[in-house]
Order: sequence, then C-alpha cells, then structure tokens
Amino acid sequence: MQRILFDTASSLDGFIADAGHSLSWLFAVDGGDEPDARLVPADAGVLVEGSTTYEWLLAESDLLAHPDRWQEFHGDRPTFVFTSRDLPRPAGADITLVSGPVADVLPRIRAAAGEHDIWVVGGGDLAGQFLDANALDQIAVSFAPVTLGRGSPLLPRRVESNRLALRSVEQVGAFARLVYDVRPTGGGNAPLPPVDPA
Repeated sequence: MQRILFDTASSLDGFIADAGHSLSWLFAVDGGDEPDARLVPADAGVLVEGSTTYEWLLAESDLLAHPDRWQEFHGDRPTFVFTSRDLPRPAGADITLVSGPVADVLPRIRAAAGEHDIWVVGGGDLAGQFLDANALDQIAVSFAPVTLGRGSPLLPRRVESNRLALRSVEQVGAFARLVYDVRPTGGGNAPLPPVDPA
C-alpha cells in the first residue's frame, strides 16, 4: 500500500541543515556520507524535494556539469521539486518542477509512484505542508550526534502527541532512528495498524 514518508536526518537539537543551508555537518558523521540501507526508505518510487534542498544538491555534487552523479542518490526514480522558479535540471534526470498547494499536486505525485511509497526528502517546511494537507503517513528521523545551534528546523509546525504514535526506535551506527506513524487530523486516538516485526 502506497505511503507518504518524511524520512530525514537531523542534528540532536532538531535541525536538518545548518544556518548556511548546508548538509556538510551530516556528511562528517561516521556513516553520514554513505548511509546504511536501514536509513533509506526501501520502497520509495518517487522523491519529493523543496527548492532549497534541490539547489543544494545541484551545487554540492556539481550535478549540472556531472549529470551522471544524479543517479547516485536519486536513481531513475521520478523526482518532484516544489518551486516558484524555473530551475535547471541535470541532463537525463526525471525531474518535474511543480508549484502551488501540496493537495493540488498530490494526484500527479501519487500517479507517478504507482504502488510504491513517496519519499518527502526535505525540507522540513515542505514536509509540514504535506502534514497540513493530511497527506503524511510516517515521519522517520535519524538523529546524528551533532548539535548545530541554529539552522533549518526539522519540522516547523506544532504537532500534538495525539497525532504521532511511536512505531520503532533503533540504533543504526552513530544514528538514533525514531519512526512515528502519523494520525490524520480528527483521528483522535484511533488504533494504528500493528507493527510489522519484519
């Protein structure tokens, strides 16, 4: 069954990028530059990114000059980028630039994913927009042993405890991985499906 996942790494104090919008702090963590397979959604058929995340990736890996590097992270999966501007695209990459409310674009994203999951890569505000639209099924955060003091917040929304149910906690190398199921607005304390032990 198709799910929409916000799966990301965060500093211990709740930032996903530093004040310069950089993820270099993450790559400096043991295992941060080549993440364990358990830190990546296994069945993601589509990736969704905000423009800040996308432009940082373009610059960090010099993707316009080296479009073959796009495959290293994205593979051949379609990627939707939320932006209000016309951004450059690496040659051969399956990228769709979209704008407007998440709810308006969601049918296209779901269709592209088919039966596979949708991975909201970042940033936190984009994930918050999916949450606002009742279109987020799970939040998975891999906390790194780093504090940044300031930067781009993990999820710049107030989310009450009745909307999140802890599914799992796991140590993966240097990271502490927490996975929460998200209840839709108005879901109250309705029971969640049982945790799959696999």
